[in-house]
Amino acid sequence: MWPDFARELEAASGISVGYRDEGTIVVALTRDDAEQLRFTFDFQKSLGLDLEWVSGAEARRREPHLRPGVSGAVFSPRDHQVDNRRLVGALAKAARKAGAVLYEHDAVREVEISGGRVTAVLTERRRADADVIVLAAGAWSREIAGIPATHLPPVRPIKGQMLALEMDPANPLLHHVVWLPRGYLVPRRDGRLVVGGTVEERGFDDRITAGGLLTLIEGAWRAVPGIEELPVAETWVGFRPGSRDDAPMLGPSGIDGLVIATGHHRNGILLTPLTAEAVSAFVLTGRLPEAVRPFTPERFSNNGRHFGTTIGYGIAAEVR
Repeated sequence: MWPDFARELEAASGISVGYRDEGTIVVALTRDDAEQLRFTFDFQKSLGLDLEWVSGAEARRREPHLRPGVSGAVFSPRDHQVDNRRLVGALAKAARKAGAVLYEHDAVREVEISGGRVTAVLTERRRADADVIVLAAGAWSREIAGIPATHLPPVRPIKGQMLALEMDPANPLLHHVVWLPRGYLVPRRDGRLVVGGTVEERGFDDRITAGGLLTLIEGAWRAVPGIEELPVAETWVGFRPGSRDDAPMLGPSGIDGLVIATGHHRNGILLTPLTAEAVSAFVLTGRLPEAVRPFTPERFSNNGRHFGTTIGYGIAAEVR
Protein backbone atom coordinates (compact mmCIF):
# COMPACT_ATOMS: atom_id res chain seq x y z
CA MET A 1 0.00 0.00 0.00
CA TRP A 2 2.89 2.37 0.68
CA PRO A 3 3.88 3.55 -2.83
CA ASP A 4 0.36 4.72 -3.65
CA PHE A 5 -0.13 6.14 -0.15
CA ALA A 6 3.11 8.15 -0.40
CA ARG A 7 2.18 9.55 -3.80
CA GLU A 8 -1.32 10.49 -2.65
CA LEU A 9 -0.03 12.16 0.51
CA GLU A 10 2.67 14.12 -1.33
CA ALA A 11 0.11 15.33 -3.87
CA ALA A 12 -2.31 16.39 -1.14
CA SER A 13 0.29 18.12 1.05
CA GLY A 14 2.96 19.34 -1.38
CA ILE A 15 5.56 17.86 1.00
CA SER A 16 8.02 15.09 0.11
CA VAL A 17 7.88 12.28 2.66
CA GLY A 18 11.30 10.92 1.67
CA TYR A 19 9.95 7.67 0.25
CA ARG A 20 12.77 5.44 -1.00
CA ASP A 21 12.63 1.96 -2.51
CA GLU A 22 16.27 0.90 -2.97
CA GLY A 23 15.66 -2.16 -0.80
CA THR A 24 17.28 -3.44 2.36
CA ILE A 25 20.48 -5.39 2.99
CA VAL A 26 20.68 -7.66 6.04
CA VAL A 27 24.32 -8.30 6.91
CA ALA A 28 26.02 -11.23 8.65
CA LEU A 29 29.39 -10.29 10.12
CA THR A 30 30.49 -13.69 11.42
CA ARG A 31 29.96 -17.35 10.56
CA ASP A 32 27.46 -17.66 13.41
CA ASP A 33 25.60 -14.60 12.10
CA ALA A 34 25.52 -16.20 8.65
CA GLU A 35 24.05 -19.46 9.97
CA GLN A 36 21.28 -17.58 11.78
CA LEU A 37 20.64 -15.39 8.76
CA ARG A 38 20.49 -18.42 6.45
CA PHE A 39 17.90 -20.03 8.75
CA THR A 40 15.75 -16.87 8.66
CA PHE A 41 16.24 -16.52 4.90
CA ASP A 42 15.08 -20.10 4.25
CA PHE A 43 12.00 -19.59 6.40
CA GLN A 44 11.08 -16.30 4.72
CA LYS A 45 11.61 -17.78 1.25
CA SER A 46 9.24 -20.61 2.20
CA LEU A 47 6.60 -17.93 2.77
CA GLY A 48 7.10 -16.66 -0.77
CA LEU A 49 8.96 -13.46 0.08
CA ASP A 50 11.13 -11.89 -2.62
CA LEU A 51 14.63 -12.22 -1.18
CA GLU A 52 18.10 -12.86 -2.56
CA TRP A 53 21.07 -14.43 -0.75
CA VAL A 54 24.27 -12.62 -1.69
CA SER A 55 27.92 -13.26 -0.86
CA GLY A 56 29.96 -10.97 1.34
CA ALA A 57 31.80 -9.73 -1.76
CA GLU A 58 28.51 -8.90 -3.49
CA ALA A 59 27.26 -7.12 -0.38
CA ARG A 60 30.41 -4.98 -0.40
CA ARG A 61 29.96 -4.25 -4.09
CA ARG A 62 26.55 -2.83 -3.32
CA GLU A 63 27.76 -1.06 -0.18
CA PRO A 64 31.56 -0.53 -0.45
CA HIS A 65 31.88 0.88 3.07
CA LEU A 66 30.87 -2.40 4.70
CA ARG A 67 33.86 -3.86 6.47
CA PRO A 68 35.97 -6.50 4.70
CA GLY A 69 35.17 -10.09 5.61
CA VAL A 70 31.38 -9.82 5.68
CA SER A 71 30.19 -13.44 5.79
CA GLY A 72 27.07 -13.01 3.71
CA ALA A 73 23.93 -10.95 3.33
CA VAL A 74 20.30 -11.02 2.26
CA PHE A 75 18.98 -8.43 -0.18
CA SER A 76 15.29 -7.57 0.05
CA PRO A 77 14.46 -5.59 -3.12
CA ARG A 78 10.89 -4.75 -2.14
CA ASP A 79 11.71 -3.19 1.22
CA HIS A 80 11.28 0.57 1.40
CA GLN A 81 11.62 3.46 3.82
CA VAL A 82 10.07 6.84 4.54
CA ASP A 83 11.22 9.82 6.62
CA ASN A 84 8.90 9.63 9.62
CA ARG A 85 9.30 13.28 10.60
CA ARG A 86 8.45 14.53 7.11
CA LEU A 87 5.57 12.05 7.04
CA VAL A 88 3.98 13.57 10.14
CA GLY A 89 4.30 17.09 8.73
CA ALA A 90 2.74 15.99 5.44
CA LEU A 91 -0.14 14.25 7.22
CA ALA A 92 -0.86 17.34 9.30
CA LYS A 93 -0.93 19.62 6.26
CA ALA A 94 -3.03 17.23 4.18
CA ALA A 95 -5.51 16.79 7.05
CA ARG A 96 -5.94 20.55 7.44
CA LYS A 97 -6.44 20.98 3.69
CA ALA A 98 -9.13 18.31 3.86
CA GLY A 99 -10.97 20.23 6.60
CA ALA A 100 -9.66 18.62 9.76
CA VAL A 101 -8.93 20.77 12.80
CA LEU A 102 -5.77 19.85 14.73
CA TYR A 103 -5.24 20.99 18.31
CA GLU A 104 -1.53 20.78 19.02
CA HIS A 105 0.17 21.09 22.42
CA ASP A 106 -3.23 20.51 24.09
CA ALA A 107 -3.02 17.21 25.92
CA VAL A 108 -6.09 14.98 26.17
CA ARG A 109 -6.94 14.47 29.84
CA GLU A 110 -10.12 12.43 29.81
CA VAL A 111 -12.74 10.66 27.74
CA GLU A 112 -16.30 11.23 28.95
CA ILE A 113 -18.52 8.13 28.93
CA SER A 114 -22.25 8.18 29.67
CA GLY A 115 -24.69 5.28 29.45
CA GLY A 116 -21.99 2.96 28.17
CA ARG A 117 -20.93 5.11 25.21
CA VAL A 118 -18.45 7.93 24.64
CA THR A 119 -19.79 11.48 24.63
CA ALA A 120 -16.82 13.87 24.69
CA VAL A 121 -13.09 14.45 24.97
CA LEU A 122 -11.62 16.77 27.61
CA THR A 123 -8.25 18.39 26.91
CA GLU A 124 -6.19 20.85 28.90
CA ARG A 125 -8.06 23.74 27.25
CA ARG A 126 -11.41 22.55 25.91
CA ARG A 127 -14.24 20.05 25.87
CA ALA A 128 -15.24 18.54 22.51
CA ASP A 129 -18.41 16.49 22.01
CA ALA A 130 -17.84 13.30 20.05
CA ASP A 131 -19.84 10.41 18.61
CA VAL A 132 -16.71 8.37 17.94
CA ILE A 133 -13.27 8.63 19.56
CA VAL A 134 -10.19 6.85 18.22
CA LEU A 135 -7.69 6.13 20.98
CA ALA A 136 -4.36 6.31 19.14
CA ALA A 137 -2.09 7.68 21.85
CA GLY A 138 0.69 5.16 21.32
CA ALA A 139 2.64 4.26 24.43
CA TRP A 140 0.52 6.78 26.38
CA SER A 141 -2.79 5.07 25.57
CA ARG A 142 -3.31 3.92 29.18
CA GLU A 143 -2.86 7.46 30.56
CA ILE A 144 -6.21 8.80 29.31
CA ALA A 145 -8.59 9.18 32.25
CA GLY A 146 -12.28 8.30 32.19
CA ILE A 147 -11.88 4.93 30.46
CA PRO A 148 -12.46 1.99 32.84
CA ALA A 149 -9.24 0.13 33.60
CA THR A 150 -10.78 -3.07 32.21
CA HIS A 151 -11.16 -1.40 28.80
CA LEU A 152 -7.80 0.34 28.54
CA PRO A 153 -5.62 -1.37 25.93
CA PRO A 154 -2.80 -3.45 27.44
CA VAL A 155 0.00 -1.33 26.01
CA ARG A 156 3.31 -0.38 27.58
CA PRO A 157 6.21 1.91 26.61
CA ILE A 158 9.27 0.21 25.14
CA LYS A 159 12.18 2.62 25.28
CA GLY A 160 14.43 3.06 22.28
CA GLN A 161 17.61 5.14 22.22
CA MET A 162 18.78 6.35 18.80
CA LEU A 163 21.29 8.68 17.23
CA ALA A 164 21.90 10.35 13.88
CA LEU A 165 25.26 10.95 12.22
CA GLU A 166 26.07 13.50 9.51
CA MET A 167 27.12 12.15 6.11
CA ASP A 168 27.97 14.16 3.01
CA PRO A 169 24.63 14.20 1.10
CA ALA A 170 26.53 14.23 -2.21
CA ASN A 171 28.68 11.25 -1.21
CA PRO A 172 26.81 9.25 1.45
CA LEU A 173 28.43 6.37 3.28
CA LEU A 174 25.44 4.09 2.60
CA HIS A 175 22.68 3.95 -0.02
CA HIS A 176 20.52 1.12 1.37
CA VAL A 177 18.94 0.51 4.72
CA VAL A 178 21.33 -1.95 6.38
CA TRP A 179 20.21 -4.31 9.12
CA LEU A 180 22.98 -5.53 11.39
CA PRO A 181 23.21 -8.34 13.94
CA ARG A 182 22.68 -5.55 16.47
CA GLY A 183 20.73 -2.59 15.17
CA TYR A 184 20.22 -0.94 11.80
CA LEU A 185 21.43 1.99 9.70
CA VAL A 186 19.06 4.21 7.70
CA PRO A 187 20.49 6.76 5.23
CA ARG A 188 18.36 9.87 4.61
CA ARG A 189 18.50 12.07 1.52
CA ASP A 190 19.58 15.08 3.60
CA GLY A 191 22.76 13.23 4.64
CA ARG A 192 21.64 12.03 8.04
CA LEU A 193 22.47 8.44 8.94
CA VAL A 194 20.04 7.15 11.55
CA VAL A 195 21.48 4.51 13.89
CA GLY A 196 19.01 2.49 15.90
CA GLY A 197 17.75 1.33 18.14
CA THR A 198 17.85 -0.11 21.65
CA VAL A 199 14.88 -2.07 23.01
CA GLU A 200 14.47 -1.47 26.74
CA GLU A 201 11.76 -2.18 29.31
CA ARG A 202 12.31 1.05 31.26
CA GLY A 203 8.87 2.64 31.37
CA PHE A 204 8.93 6.31 30.39
CA ASP A 205 12.59 6.84 31.33
CA ASP A 206 13.70 9.33 28.66
CA ARG A 207 17.38 9.52 29.62
CA ILE A 208 20.14 8.88 27.11
CA THR A 209 22.63 6.45 28.65
CA ALA A 210 26.28 5.74 27.98
CA GLY A 211 25.49 2.06 27.59
CA GLY A 212 22.76 2.75 25.08
CA LEU A 213 24.99 4.93 22.91
CA LEU A 214 27.86 2.45 23.19
CA THR A 215 25.61 -0.36 21.98
CA LEU A 216 24.47 1.68 18.97
CA ILE A 217 27.88 2.99 17.96
CA GLU A 218 29.77 -0.25 18.54
CA GLY A 219 27.19 -2.29 16.61
CA ALA A 220 27.30 0.15 13.67
CA TRP A 221 31.10 0.48 13.71
CA ARG A 222 31.60 -3.30 13.53
CA ALA A 223 29.78 -3.28 10.19
CA VAL A 224 30.74 0.13 8.79
CA PRO A 225 34.05 1.31 10.32
CA GLY A 226 33.85 4.60 8.44
CA ILE A 227 31.19 5.92 10.77
CA GLU A 228 33.91 6.86 13.27
CA GLU A 229 34.70 9.90 11.11
CA LEU A 230 31.11 11.18 11.06
CA PRO A 231 29.91 13.96 13.37
CA VAL A 232 27.04 13.17 15.74
CA ALA A 233 24.04 15.24 14.68
CA GLU A 234 21.47 14.21 17.27
CA THR A 235 20.54 11.72 19.97
CA TRP A 236 17.03 11.00 21.22
CA VAL A 237 14.71 8.57 22.98
CA GLY A 238 11.38 7.28 21.71
CA PHE A 239 8.71 5.06 23.23
CA ARG A 240 7.22 2.27 21.16
CA PRO A 241 3.74 1.09 22.16
CA GLY A 242 4.06 -2.61 22.91
CA SER A 243 1.09 -4.92 23.43
CA ARG A 244 1.18 -8.25 25.26
CA ASP A 245 1.94 -10.11 22.04
CA ASP A 246 3.75 -7.20 20.32
CA ALA A 247 1.06 -7.06 17.60
CA PRO A 248 -1.22 -4.06 16.93
CA MET A 249 -4.62 -3.56 18.52
CA LEU A 250 -7.15 -2.29 15.99
CA GLY A 251 -10.91 -2.01 16.35
CA PRO A 252 -13.65 -1.92 18.99
CA SER A 253 -12.80 -1.38 22.64
CA GLY A 254 -15.94 -2.83 24.20
CA ILE A 255 -17.26 0.69 24.86
CA ASP A 256 -19.69 2.04 22.28
CA GLY A 257 -18.01 4.70 20.14
CA LEU A 258 -14.47 4.10 21.45
CA VAL A 259 -12.15 2.65 18.79
CA ILE A 260 -8.57 1.59 19.52
CA ALA A 261 -5.53 1.93 17.24
CA THR A 262 -2.32 1.31 19.15
CA GLY A 263 0.22 -1.38 20.10
CA HIS A 264 2.19 -1.25 16.84
CA HIS A 265 5.56 -1.68 18.61
CA ARG A 266 8.27 -1.10 15.94
CA ASN A 267 5.88 -1.11 12.99
CA GLY A 268 3.78 2.02 13.39
CA ILE A 269 5.10 3.82 10.31
CA LEU A 270 5.11 0.62 8.26
CA LEU A 271 1.45 -0.05 9.07
CA THR A 272 0.24 3.56 8.74
CA PRO A 273 -1.81 3.15 5.52
CA LEU A 274 -3.23 -0.19 6.64
CA THR A 275 -4.19 1.19 10.07
CA ALA A 276 -5.80 4.28 8.54
CA GLU A 277 -7.83 2.21 6.07
CA ALA A 278 -8.94 -0.39 8.62
CA VAL A 279 -9.91 2.05 11.36
CA SER A 280 -11.68 4.39 8.92
CA ALA A 281 -13.65 1.45 7.52
CA PHE A 282 -14.71 0.41 11.01
CA VAL A 283 -15.77 3.95 11.99
CA LEU A 284 -17.79 4.41 8.79
CA THR A 285 -19.31 0.94 8.36
CA GLY A 286 -18.94 -0.89 11.68
CA ARG A 287 -16.96 -3.63 9.92
CA LEU A 288 -13.27 -4.47 9.99
CA PRO A 289 -11.41 -5.80 6.95
CA GLU A 290 -10.92 -9.56 7.17
CA ALA A 291 -7.12 -9.32 7.46
CA VAL A 292 -7.39 -7.10 10.54
CA ARG A 293 -9.90 -9.13 12.54
CA PRO A 294 -7.29 -11.27 14.35
CA PHE A 295 -5.82 -8.04 15.74
CA THR A 296 -8.80 -6.59 17.59
CA PRO A 297 -8.22 -5.70 21.26
CA GLU A 298 -10.85 -8.31 22.14
CA ARG A 299 -8.21 -11.04 21.81
CA PHE A 300 -7.00 -10.01 25.28
CA SER A 301 -10.42 -10.35 26.94
CA ASN A 302 -10.49 -12.74 29.87
CA ASN A 303 -13.75 -14.41 30.98
CA GLY A 304 -15.77 -11.26 30.41
CA ARG A 305 -13.28 -9.03 32.21
CA HIS A 306 -12.17 -7.57 28.88
CA PHE A 307 -8.51 -6.51 28.73
CA GLY A 308 -7.62 -6.91 32.40
CA THR A 309 -5.17 -4.71 34.29
CA THR A 310 -1.81 -6.48 34.21
CA ILE A 311 0.62 -6.55 31.34
CA GLY A 312 3.34 -9.01 32.14
CA TYR A 313 6.34 -9.79 34.27
CA GLY A 314 8.25 -6.68 35.30
CA ILE A 315 5.80 -4.35 33.58
CA ALA A 316 2.73 -3.95 35.79
CA ALA A 317 4.30 -1.27 37.98
CA GLU A 318 5.29 0.76 34.93
CA VAL A 319 1.95 0.79 33.13
CA ARG A 320 0.37 4.24 32.83
